[in-house]
Formats: sequence, structure tokens, C-alpha cells
Amino acid sequence: MKALVLVGAQNIEIRELATPSPGTGEILLRIRASGICANDIRDYKGNNPYSLPRVGGHEYCGEIVALGDKVDKNQFSIGQHAVSYIIPACRECSYCRQGRENLCEKAPVSKTFYSKDGISGFGGYAQYIAIDTRDVYVLPEDIPFEIGAFTEPLACVLNSIGHGKIEIGDLVVVIGGGVMGLLHIKLAKLRGAKVILSEPDMKRRNLAQMYGCDIAFDPREKDPVDYVKELTGHRGAEVVFNTTAIPAVAEQAIRMTSAAGRCILFSSMHPNTPLQVDGGRIHSQETVITGSVSPTVYSFQQAVKVIAEKMIDFTPLIHKVYPYTSATEAFEEASRPDTLKTILRFD
Repeated sequence: MKALVLVGAQNIEIRELATPSPGTGEILLRIRASGICANDIRDYKGNNPYSLPRVGGHEYCGEIVALGDKVDKNQFSIGQHAVSYIIPACRECSYCRQGRENLCEKAPVSKTFYSKDGISGFGGYAQYIAIDTRDVYVLPEDIPFEIGAFTEPLACVLNSIGHGKIEIGDLVVVIGGGVMGLLHIKLAKLRGAKVILSEPDMKRRNLAQMYGCDIAFDPREKDPVDYVKELTGHRGAEVVFNTTAIPAVAEQAIRMTSAAGRCILFSSMHPNTPLQVDGGRIHSQETVITGSVSPTVYSFQQAVKVIAEKMIDFTPLIHKVYPYTSATEAFEEASRPDTLKTILRFD
């Protein structure tokens, strides 16, 4: 099979690798579409510490082409469209047994991230992948592969939305109008919130309003914290989601969160410099600050349902679709700050 192998910063090779055979309890998925996310771009630019060579790609969708032994043929069959939960969770550590597989103790030291003698990575930038059926989720066959590739990012956002504990009538602020910010907006609206977006790009603000955003403003034109306070009678927002990687913006997110509110730091910080936080205010106002990383099995199942039921139109989020043979061009395009989702096709 053909695979995109990252061998160095901004150096992707198309290599011929052995096509995997599905083992006992596994299916073989022919990958048809695989998205490029911010973490993949950091891999590409050499900003992640993971071992090389590496086959990345964790936002993928494809079709089942073979079944291993002891696979339940009443549940899985050749030709089904399917996606995969991608966290290499052990299912044995204390976090896994709490239903927090995204925090699995063993995942960070798995070959997904570090492989001394072979290839690391999630494996979604290849033509085929063998998957344990416990991680396989079937989608209706009328769901396009490019849309199915949104399952993992949507699951990440659903996990974040769960941390926000949004109630009907809450005022929610989303900072950043990229793909993940826009999905936060849509899901917050489905929860019954009034949503404000802070985003400098006019096209993204317009798209946010198409997704139901109530107020979208340019943070370069007015102080974001003061404006949110002005809109909320100086209380702040009940829920704030920061989907940017900028530490100074994370500090703003905390400051615009109300007493007893929830501030969710969705994005990783780059650079990861310490934040200035008013500890006395956090104490006296019982403001909750938490992070959100990757999907749990529960949020992944939620994402599959949302996509299967066509509850969100993902088409406006697709920037460009490239054949995998144009991977370098695709990664360069995805690296631009004004793009949305770039997707690779493996036909």
C-alpha cells in the first residue's frame, strides 16, 4: 500500500509499505478521506517531539474491505463505511475505567507517538489500516467519506462542550472561528445557548452567523473582555471556550468568565508559557477553569450519531480536497492561518 511517511520537517515521502492483514477481532479499513488538523501541521513543521519516521492522520473515514477471525458478521460487513476511535487506550488504567480514555496513562508512551524500531503515528495517512472492532464505528453509506472524516474533530468538540455544562439560556463565548470554534458554536446553539464569537477574520464571522452565532465581533476593534462584560451586565459569560493556541488569549478567556462560570481551554498552548491568573478571583467567585483534550469513547459515539443523523452541515468547513499524491501542497495550504479543513483523498 501507499503511505505518506514524514521523515523530517516539511519532508513527506510516499512509500510502499506492507498492507496490513486484519488479525483476530480486527477489520481492514480502506481509507478514503483523511483530514489535516493543527497537530498534523505541527508534526509536518517539526514542532512535535514524536519519533520519526511517522505516518500521521487521525481524522479518517473509509470502507471495510476485509474481516479478521471472530469478527461479528452481524455487526460488521464488507462495504460498510466506518471510522475509528484513535486513542490507543489500554482500557485498564484508572482513567480508562472512569470513562476518560482520552487521558489513558499508557497512550503517551505507545508506538502511536514513539517507536524506536519502526514507524510511529496514528496511521491515517495510508491506504489501509487494520483496526480492532472495539474501536470501529459504522456510518450510513450515504455519508460521504469527507464528511465522515469530521467524526474525530467533532468528538473532540463534544468532549469540550460536555465540560462546559451548557444550560438553556446560558451566554457562551467562543474565542476563535476556525473549524473547532465553529463546531463549538453550532453545538452550543443546539444546547440552547446565546453565543458570542471573538474572531478577527470577517469570512469566519459570517460563517459563524450562518451556524447560528448571535454576535460575532473583531477583537482588534474592541477589547474582548470589556465587550463581553458590557454585553452581560458586567458579569461575564457563563461559559467560555478558548479555541486558540495563544496564551494571552487564554488569559482573556479566564477574565471574561463569570462567577460560577466555566472556562474551557480547548486548544494546546503554543508557546506553552505560564498564564497570569487572578487566584483570589477564582477562589472568591468559584470560577472553574479546565482543559479539554481529545475525545472519550462516549463523545466519539455522540459524534457518530450527530453525523449519521446529519445534524450539522460540514460542507462549508471544507476548504480544499487534495489527492494524497499532492500531500506536500496540501500541508502547505493547510498551514495558512485563513483556511478551514483541508482533506486528503486516498482513492
